Amino acid sequence: MILYYSATGNTKFIAKQIAKRLGEETLDLVERIRTEDYSEIYSEKPFVICSPVYVCEPPVFLVKYLKKVKLTGNRQVYFVFSSGGYAGISSTIVKKLTRRKKMIYMGRAEVKMPRNYIAGKLYDMNPPEEVRRRLSEAAKEIPRISHVIRKGGVLRARHIFLFEKIVTYPFVPVWTRLMQSARPFYTTEKCIGCGKCARLCPVNNIEMKDKHPVWKKTCAHCMACIGNCPFEAIEYGNITQNREKYNIRNYVKKEFFLDDY
Repeated sequence: MILYYSATGNTKFIAKQIAKRLGEETLDLVERIRTEDYSEIYSEKPFVICSPVYVCEPPVFLVKYLKKVKLTGNRQVYFVFSSGGYAGISSTIVKKLTRRKKMIYMGRAEVKMPRNYIAGKLYDMNPPEEVRRRLSEAAKEIPRISHVIRKGGVLRARHIFLFEKIVTYPFVPVWTRLMQSARPFYTTEKCIGCGKCARLCPVNNIEMKDKHPVWKKTCAHCMACIGNCPFEAIEYGNITQNREKYNIRNYVKKEFFLDDY
């Protein structure tokens, strides 16, 4: 069973490609996370959990969900991370999570994907040619990952050094508190009140009032709302106005002939 959470499609792409090669089913966790559905998930084969990386670690809301949900059947768990190039302490966190659930940690892999974090000033969004290059490289890496899983091997990625843990553990809560405000989100006149942004928010931070979305305080900065708006009607302050609202579907339909995006 391939479990995944994906905001703008990067992690979904990885999960679907692995599932295709392993002949496995995929399960999108977003609705389960939103509704706090912790009902049992059973798999005869090893679990493969695909996750994005937010600020050097898996999304906090995803980790909280995985701690509570009951995974039964096979006790082996693989993790595959999608990131802009640095997965930080993600492997350390999921290794502890796996042990806490008394399951068998089978390693992790990291796949470099196009950037989707449009609301930050530190990094520019990848231009189309770089997006295509990264997707092409990812498509070459996924078969290797799938092969290891199929053979029951251990996924191996680079070693996480102590100084990374020392810096990252206190840094993430501070960054989240100070830099992930939802206040700058707003809609333009292109908004038709379809409510898609509210339905996709993994932390239920968006509610519809008078047919327009209103952002509350608990924001994960996943970019699901801004990246999936069918009319590109959502902006974040003055940062996003001249930036591409990234969603992988704008690329994979043409490049990989996928029709479920």
